[in-house]
Amino acid sequence: MSHAPASSEISFQQHHDDASFYKTVKKVTIILTIITIIELGLGLVIYKLGHGQPGAILLIKGIVTILSLAKAFYITSYFMHLRDEIRNFIMTIVVPLLLFIWFIAAFLIDGKSWRDLRNTDAGSRPAATEQVEKAVKPGAEK
Repeated sequence: MSHAPASSEISFQQHHDDASFYKTVKKVTIILTIITIIELGLGLVIYKLGHGQPGAILLIKGIVTILSLAKAFYITSYFMHLRDEIRNFIMTIVVPLLLFIWFIAAFLIDGKSWRDLRNTDAGSRPAATEQVEKAVKPGAEK
């Protein structure tokens, strides 16, 4: 009687000793802590820059986004035990997550578009703030 798996997709979790488990948890916790400290430092840099350099702020926000994705990877792979699962199950989790991220981005873009077109009759007339500037200025009525 053989104990070969019925499919190549079936996997069994490896049971390690407690020492290696604690070592892995400690390593992942340190990595997450370092990434979080870097993110906080970059947030303080953005705060200090204010509105002065939009290119630098955009670059820092991109770096923070990449670091956040790295943290999400570590959290899902180690603390949610996704790294030990089969590929099809991982795709079952990841693909809807990517679609959800696309969903959020699409609504943010649409919301910005709506905000930019608000009070302009869909772009056929200038925005309300431009009309206020063109209004009769005090003292110009003479």
